[in-house]
Amino acid sequence: MKGIGNIYLSWRKGQGQRRYIVGVIKSNVTEGVRFQYLQEGVEKAKADGFLPYTEFPNLNQTYTENVLDVFGQRIIKSDRQDIKTFLDFWEINPKFLNNKYYMLAYTQGFVPTDNFEFLASFNPVEGLCFVTDLANVGSNKIENTAIKVGDKLRFERESDNQFDNKAVKVFKGDLLLGYIKKIHCNVFHKNSSVRPELTIKAIEKNGYVKRIFVKVSF
Repeated sequence: MKGIGNIYLSWRKGQGQRRYIVGVIKSNVTEGVRFQYLQEGVEKAKADGFLPYTEFPNLNQTYTENVLDVFGQRIIKSDRQDIKTFLDFWEINPKFLNNKYYMLAYTQGFVPTDNFEFLASFNPVEGLCFVTDLANVGSNKIENTAIKVGDKLRFERESDNQFDNKAVKVFKGDLLLGYIKKIHCNVFHKNSSVRPELTIKAIEKNGYVKRIFVKVSF
């Protein structure tokens, strides 16, 4: 798991709204797994109605007990009939199926009942491969026929972006599709001898393209 660094807790008011990085999960051999809120992100998110995670209500506490047990409840059960399809979609190595830290990092802990996501700060090691959904797709009104699964994409770093100096734009040819999400974009700025390759993994459509999942490979 050398490709996975810290995992950050992201929150937003709703689909298409701004993401705030409100917490971080850290794991190491000496201190185990711990979770704490990031005050700068929390204060900004409060303006949009942010409330703390139910099981971790104290915004000033560092939690060291049951962190992965609580967050791990968001991970798909390994005995589901569609587990192979799930693992294939998220590019998950089956040998880590029972590793909750790995599974949170790779699946982002999506559930339909809230607006939290878990975004890993990946390290650009050779062989790293993960899936992310692009930000700001809906605002670009992309025609359904403009892209397809399997398309190769290109990216550009946008260091002068007023909201995030690590912003990374993603294109098919000259068509802007969206941005790599916060935290996931960090890996595009780390030193690496291998340039990441981007491929469309899945597309959700609703009149226009609604959501684009991209496979990032090193």
